[in-house]
Order: sequence, then C-alpha cells, then structure tokens
Amino acid sequence: MIDRFGRKIDYVRISVTDRCNLRCCYCMPEEGVPMVDHEDILRYGEIVKLAEIFASLGIEKIKLTGGEPLVRKDLWQLTKKLKEIPGIRQVTLTTNGMLLKEQMRELAQAGIDGVNISLDTLREEEYYQISRRRELKRAWEGFQEALKYPEVTVKINCVPMGQDTESLLEIGALAKDYPVHVRFIEMMPIGLGKEWKGKTEKEIKELLENRFGRCRPFQGVLGNGPGHYISFEGFQGKIGFISAVSHKFCSSCNRIRLTSQGYLKSCLQYDIGEDLREPLRRGEPEEKIKALIVKAIEKKPEGHMFGLANKENQEQKIMSQIGG
Repeated sequence: MIDRFGRKIDYVRISVTDRCNLRCCYCMPEEGVPMVDHEDILRYGEIVKLAEIFASLGIEKIKLTGGEPLVRKDLWQLTKKLKEIPGIRQVTLTTNGMLLKEQMRELAQAGIDGVNISLDTLREEEYYQISRRRELKRAWEGFQEALKYPEVTVKINCVPMGQDTESLLEIGALAKDYPVHVRFIEMMPIGLGKEWKGKTEKEIKELLENRFGRCRPFQGVLGNGPGHYISFEGFQGKIGFISAVSHKFCSSCNRIRLTSQGYLKSCLQYDIGEDLREPLRRGEPEEKIKALIVKAIEKKPEGHMFGLANKENQEQKIMSQIGG
C-alpha cells in the first residue's frame, strides 16, 4: 500500500493484550489501569483474518506487542498461523522477557523471526525503580534462553530515562558480549512518557564513544522500521537508535498499529483511525474491511507534531492501551 505522501506501508504492529506483568513508570501507573473485558479483545482467529486482509493489501511484516504479549495464552499458536499467511515474510515479538524462558522453544518452533526484549537496566534496584517489580532475574533468564536459538534475531530495547551512566554503558556492552543488537529508544511524549525526560541520541552516542572508541555508521537494514545503526570495533552486534522526536522519521514511516480491541491507528500520536473489530464480528464482507483499512491509511498524517501546541485529535491513551 502506498499512502497519500508516497510512503510504502508494509508493516503492522498488532497488540494482542493490554495486560502486563510489569508496571514500567513510563508506560503504566503503579496501580495499573482498568483491564479491557476479554470479550472486547480480538480473538486469535480474528487477528489471523485481519492479517490475511493486511497481507492482501501489501503488508509483509508483523510485530506482536502488548501490554506484555506473552501473558496471552499460547501465543506460539498465533505466531504459527501468521507465519503461514501468503505474503507475510516476517513475524517478530516485543516482550519484557519475563515469560520467555518458558515459551521461547515453542515460539522458535512456530517460526518466530525475531524477539525484541525490553531491558532498561541490568541493575536490580534500578530495574525495580523503573518496572516496580523485582523481576530482573527472570528477564535475564529469558534473554539467555532466546540466545539458544541462532535462527531467531535477538534485540535489546532500552529507553534512556535517567539511568546511571554506567548502567546505560552496561546495556550497550551487551552488543559487544553477545550476538545481539541494542537499540536506545527515545522517550515518546505519549501517555505517561510526557512526565519523563530521557537522554538524547547525541548524549548516548557520546557516552558509548568515550567508552568503546569511535563508531562507524552502519548502512544495512536490521529491522522493520525506523531504527538506524552504528557499529563499534570488536562488537558482535550493532547499536541502534529510534529517535522519533529529535530525529523525526515520519517521511519514511512504513507502519500502522492495530490495538488489542481491533482499532487501526495510522499514527501513534493521534487518535484517528478505524474500528475493524465490529464490522469483522458483524460478518461484513472482506472488501468492506479492506476499504476501512485503506481509509485509515488515507488518514495517516504527513508527520507527528510532538512539542507543538496543537492538541487536536491527540491520543489520550497510555502505551499499554495502544500497543507498544
């Protein structure tokens, strides 16, 4: 699909749940949020049906997100079904890693192509301050389990938000010590993210170069979306940056988002989109669903306006409700 600004839309992020077993301070309040009724969450069969329609319109890559997607029972079964859809080249997963040790084997057997593990620190107390749970050991065990499957690409996602300098360097060093890519993701001013100010890409790069030496730009493609990468001598993996505010990439944005309740969003910042769940459950013909998807993509704005005064149509939900 090509949108009205000439961008090829070939990537959908599908949230399978709004539930999470952590309470990360930039994503969800400590007390949590009212959970959506199970009846209102898309069933696996409905997700597969929508993915088939997406594929017929040119979508090639799917990312499964949440909430925490692995709290949804038997996610490997959904993964397997999605991998069987003609036209879908890649199915990947973003997870906090806590349940990965128990589920990684089934996910790998189902054909998962990549696992992105959210890990903001390797320090127990910092992890607790950020996630409000003392579960670093389980997340680390999940990471170690993922490394046992070389056919699955493993990436670490870190949101720099005031962690100790050495802590951020320890995260960066994972790309040196293991065959993984580490991405530093700029804090997005969405939901609770508005309350935090993280380090910039420039600041992180300077920290890394002071410790590991001069970096070199990496020109290859290592993901589905907007990340750009640098390499350091002696590293097994690359260091990446996703900096939506300071290095705006809207002109090349290739993604759309489907919430766990079946609402299709064309831009993270705005609440504009189309409900796909209800027409799907009413048994509307496939062409009607296609038309709604096309309509949502036609609404995709030229770019976000983070930092500007205009509040029209701005998303009010927090990230766990939208999908990470």
